[in-house]
Amino acid sequence: MIRFRIRKIWTWAISLMVALLVVVLAGSAYLLNFALSPQHRSVDEALARLYKHHAYVRPWVDSLKAVGAIHDTMVVINGTRLHAAYIPAPRTSHKVAFLIHGYKDCYAMMLHVGYIYHHLGYNLFLPDLYAHGESEGNHIRMGWLDRLDVMQWAHIANAKFRGDSTSTQMVVHGISMGAATAMCLSGMPQPPFVKCYVEDCGYTSVHDEFEHELKQMYGLPAFPILNVASAMCKMKYGWNFEEASPIQQVKKSHLPMLVIHGTADDFVPTWMAQPIYDAKPSPKQIYMAPGSAHARSLADHREAYTRIITQFTHTYIK
Repeated sequence: MIRFRIRKIWTWAISLMVALLVVVLAGSAYLLNFALSPQHRSVDEALARLYKHHAYVRPWVDSLKAVGAIHDTMVVINGTRLHAAYIPAPRTSHKVAFLIHGYKDCYAMMLHVGYIYHHLGYNLFLPDLYAHGESEGNHIRMGWLDRLDVMQWAHIANAKFRGDSTSTQMVVHGISMGAATAMCLSGMPQPPFVKCYVEDCGYTSVHDEFEHELKQMYGLPAFPILNVASAMCKMKYGWNFEEASPIQQVKKSHLPMLVIHGTADDFVPTWMAQPIYDAKPSPKQIYMAPGSAHARSLADHREAYTRIITQFTHTYIK
């Protein structure tokens, strides 16, 4: 009788462990698929969203379209066809604003930022990140492997706009996942034409961001689902959530960086801004947009946002 009870307890225990393992594996696979599934939002869809909060941009975009000023370019990197758009400055210029869109967006969602730079006399270069917009790709890479593509795009942008100059002078400006991409790029050896960075509401690391979202959306702790999903990502895509760390890249960055974050951001939570700023060696600057939710700092504080990035970039780009 005792042996029977012990055997029954072990059977239940093993069944429970197997069930938990199945749940963790299924949950981790769901998280990986949900978070990293490719997004190919059209330009028209993106512009409709953009105009909702930045109606003033529409006449400018319409005028660019009317004169054929928005150009497309393609490049193949590691066998993947990637797309970017570029817009020449109103007058010949060696200044370039390299603008990086956010999670599940496309290049057109950065045109409200492009509006500022274009009116300051900058050429604009706007890539569609891997698996976004018109670029091919099998998963969203959260800015980590994107840094390698973006570096190649930056050299292409420099060659396109340098004209008779030895090189351009370039600011790299990203929002959300684009900001994470910019920060990841900033920790690499820098070409001489990149002069400064603007990161608007980027996350400290992919692990931190997914941990926050697991808690916010599902009330779940990071362990063990996030850990298993990270290992799955490594096996399937060649990178994991822990190594994809903008804050670690920022520690190696010595070019000037402007950190922007809304004080009411609950998607990439506001608390992430200060550790990023603290980790960044000088020169650096921070602007906390009062009351702004995620990626809303420009929409809510257009005048202040424009003034701050104008002053910041004028310090380093002549």
